[in-house]
Amino acid sequence: METLFKKYLKGDTTLWVVFIALCILSVIEMYSASSTLAYKAANHTAPLLRHVGFLAGGVLIAFVMHMIPYRFIRIFSYLGLVVSATLLVFVLFKGHSENDAARWLVIGGVQFQPSELAKLSVIIVAADLISRIRDNAKEEWIYFRNTIIMLIIICGLIFLENFSTAFILFMVVFIMMFIGRISFKYLGSFAAILIITLVIGYGAIKTIPESSMPKTFKRTYTWVARIERHFDKDAKESKYVINDKNRQEIYGQIAIARGGVFGVLPGNSVERDFLPQAYSDFIYSIIVEELGLIGGIVVIILYLILLFRAGRIAMNCSSVFPAILVIGLSLMIVIQTFVNMSVATSLIPVTGQPLPLISRGGTSILITCIYFGVILGITRQIKSEQEPADESYVSNEDTLPVVELESL
Repeated sequence: METLFKKYLKGDTTLWVVFIALCILSVIEMYSASSTLAYKAANHTAPLLRHVGFLAGGVLIAFVMHMIPYRFIRIFSYLGLVVSATLLVFVLFKGHSENDAARWLVIGGVQFQPSELAKLSVIIVAADLISRIRDNAKEEWIYFRNTIIMLIIICGLIFLENFSTAFILFMVVFIMMFIGRISFKYLGSFAAILIITLVIGYGAIKTIPESSMPKTFKRTYTWVARIERHFDKDAKESKYVINDKNRQEIYGQIAIARGGVFGVLPGNSVERDFLPQAYSDFIYSIIVEELGLIGGIVVIILYLILLFRAGRIAMNCSSVFPAILVIGLSLMIVIQTFVNMSVATSLIPVTGQPLPLISRGGTSILITCIYFGVILGITRQIKSEQEPADESYVSNEDTLPVVELESL
């Protein structure tokens, strides 16, 4: 095993173990959680095989990505940003709708979410702009302005159909800027403007009838209704009455309650047959039902290890860009994880966020694997830079001086 990691799976060994463990857990839980899909399919193994196929492809992508120097990722991120922005505009007019939200494009029979590509591109470009601010403090306003413009455009396009994704992406980039030591006067001013905008928007939703609201903004009424229902005391008094509005939350709670400490073991879930989106938004409920409180905590620990290792990796980076990039990618995975878990445990309203690398999905799995691949690639380069110069396997690309990397 040690030889395998040294020869082929270079980079941080702990992160490789976390990545592989999440993939294995994903296959086990999808075997149980996809029972409703298997029942509907002509081939009962099709949903699981589809999921395994995406995971296998994702692992291959992660392996390839971890061999690519991050300076190339830095360059091509701008092309990805332009492509994803174009696709986000296209999805507003030609998007495929599921669960009352048009978030998918279908091209050549392949369905994917442009917002996933947009998240990846925004984080990489934001890391590049923040690193340039650190290298040239005199032009801080210019790079900060460019970052905010990019964030407003991309998050604005995502916001129209997926508020939670836009909000998470904004928070990740905002934290990246904070860690990058952007002036507090800029961050504070922008945060204040955003809060005022949200308050005005909420007031408009409460005063303007839905019939009079432009079609583009009608989904905002769904978000407000979910939030108000979640915090409505009268609604909580009738929580034992299951209806279409609270079906997911109630069955998710029942699944968690059935799990107890040790769970009912994989394959023995009962609530998977009653819980809508058991294989996606509420897969964490199925994990706790089958693996118990202990299994649920282990899953949390795996994601926390990722965040902890990302912090350690950032501290060992010799330049700003890879350090900020590692933090941004790990934050996106971990914040999305805890949003998903909070929904499953009824701590926050339903958002539609999948559990990274575990929930069923195509685009989400592949993009998350790219996150891991980029992070592992940065650790590979750090290790290469720390090896003696006469080692035969150290490439010239991996030992480029910091000045050359930052000049791109």
